[in-house]
Amino acid sequence: MKLIGVDIGGTFTDVIYTDTETGVSHIHKTPTTTQDPSIGMVSGITELCNRFGIDQKQVDHVFHGTTIATNAALEHKGAKTALITTEGYRDILQIGRHQRPENYSIAQEIPWQDRTMVERRYRRTVPERVAVADGKPYEKVPLDERAVVGILDGFKKEGVESVVIGFLFSYLDPAHEDRVKEIIRENYPEFYVTTSADISPQFREFERFATASMNGFVGPKMKGYIESLETRLNEAGIDCDLLIMTSNGGVANSATIARKPVMTLLSGPAAGVLGGQWAGKLSNHERLITFDVGGTSADIGIVTENGFSESSSGDTQIAGYPVQVPMIDIYTIGAGGGSIAYVDAGGAFQVGPQSAGSFPGPACYGRGGKLPTVTDATLVLGRLDSDHFLDGEMDIYPEKAARAVQELADELDLGLYETAEGILTIVNNNMANAIRSRTIQKGYDPRAFSLAALGGGGPMCSVEVARILGIPEVIIPPYPGITSATGLLTTDLKYDAVQTIFMSSEKADIAFLNQRFASLEEEIAAQLQEAGFETGQISLLRFFDCRYVGQGYELRISVASGVIDESNIEDIWNTFHAVHKREYGHSFLNNPIEIVNMRVTGVGEMPKIGDPDFAEGSHSLEDALVKVAPAWFRSGGELQSFDTPHYAKGKLPIDESFAGPCIILQKDTTSVIPPECTAVMRSNGSIIVKTGGVE
Repeated sequence: MKLIGVDIGGTFTDVIYTDTETGVSHIHKTPTTTQDPSIGMVSGITELCNRFGIDQKQVDHVFHGTTIATNAALEHKGAKTALITTEGYRDILQIGRHQRPENYSIAQEIPWQDRTMVERRYRRTVPERVAVADGKPYEKVPLDERAVVGILDGFKKEGVESVVIGFLFSYLDPAHEDRVKEIIRENYPEFYVTTSADISPQFREFERFATASMNGFVGPKMKGYIESLETRLNEAGIDCDLLIMTSNGGVANSATIARKPVMTLLSGPAAGVLGGQWAGKLSNHERLITFDVGGTSADIGIVTENGFSESSSGDTQIAGYPVQVPMIDIYTIGAGGGSIAYVDAGGAFQVGPQSAGSFPGPACYGRGGKLPTVTDATLVLGRLDSDHFLDGEMDIYPEKAARAVQELADELDLGLYETAEGILTIVNNNMANAIRSRTIQKGYDPRAFSLAALGGGGPMCSVEVARILGIPEVIIPPYPGITSATGLLTTDLKYDAVQTIFMSSEKADIAFLNQRFASLEEEIAAQLQEAGFETGQISLLRFFDCRYVGQGYELRISVASGVIDESNIEDIWNTFHAVHKREYGHSFLNNPIEIVNMRVTGVGEMPKIGDPDFAEGSHSLEDALVKVAPAWFRSGGELQSFDTPHYAKGKLPIDESFAGPCIILQKDTTSVIPPECTAVMRSNGSIIVKTGGVE
């Protein structure tokens, strides 16, 4: 099959093509068209196909990582959204849980209050109520449909674009929400509609309503983007499935995403973690810190022998809003190639989180940017080659970078190179601190991991970051600058189903658990079969969200397939004890356990990218040498200039060790090997760097 993966970042749009039958892959980068990302995406695909003689009509699947929903949430630029909820519960979205993001601050921002997605004047209530007796839902107050129609008439006059429906206990019985949705479809088809039970059929009304409101807030923009993108793809002769990356590490079809765009809030970063995991497998490494550095941000994930880490239910949030959808555990900080260096009001030397973005971009881009950035500092230090940026396809201007850094140097009363190196030192330590928060603070020793250098900026700074942390080894994958796009071609179609049940280990109803798992699996299998997957291509994974009775939040545990019975249910409880001890350092073996949610994840197996082969183009270090030029590094405590070899990656010898300092050139990024480090390239194109850290 012929596959294309496209990840749209803040600065560049990354494209990768692979033919799964021949193993041939090609890559391309093009500037992101921020006004309409679909323009840059389709032109990037077209440019790649024209350059390598690929028939666009023969492409079978296009995989896409997008930040449309993420940016709408972060920038608070969504649709005018309204909420219909149960009488007496108008202010759930305002009240939240009385939990302050910062317990001891008296001047903090409460995101769901200060930047609400649904203004109070657009939150209306109707008489209706589902109640629970003996664990079963029943209709206590009928839905007042006339009141619903009156509210919707008002929304239409007020210019509302998106309507969210969130009723109490709808996760147990969604009939009232579904009926309101029918009324809207029949009489007000112009509204984008979201029901909380469809998006997040779980207990905790604040989190459920917030998740549904997030979906409604970003939904119209995402739906419009998908429609525009599919139109542009068809006009370009690319008539195939469009599959979009979701936050859980899988992909879903465009129709599903148009209805549930909240699933894509970590679309691009999730693909980066998968790309890092793929790079680790190429090098037979299972324990990785994925370090994805782009133009604006750095994304950090953890991969172990058990796969990538997922966020717990209490930690899944975007822009401060709780979001009840499965997500890979990714930590993001404002540090990247476009991060701006400056002196703050207190006289401190700072880097980021402000970014120059794609336009105007760093000063060296020559697009009007005047402020010094990490990219400018890297160029000043000779660690970027202006003649080979994007394989020479994009001009950058060293003199503009030097001018911007020199202005900052004058303000700091430092030299040009000292200031440039100071910019990198600050941003590298900021990123190292972020990695500490995801490793040391969670009980992981970073020295027991390899650091996977991803993104356009990762290979330039990862070795120095690894040395700060004592990480002994850095893995630079075959195509590091387009790792997220590559990660898209390593995943499968994934759908999730969840049901809240509340069941104690002391009164476990085994028959009910088996019946509900069977029902959820049947539901998910049907969705995958509808998407064209046969039984042999489908796998079903089971999970419980559990807690000790009396605890406030849950931990997710894996449940083996097959019938649950008296002989194996103890394995489930023991698994929870073990997970709790790993997460918190202790467990309570004699305490009863409560199952809160049961989940099924359905996986439809997709074709995937194969292992690259760089052996055919390899030669020797002499053949790979492009030039020798001065580059500045700190060695022995002093900042020094080194005559630094620049090598073309495609001509590097296989399995032959070479020493730093050196610069490795390829189209999608530049890899920097500092002094006192050694590197070797494998036949699959991965470069393994020994940092001199603790083994």
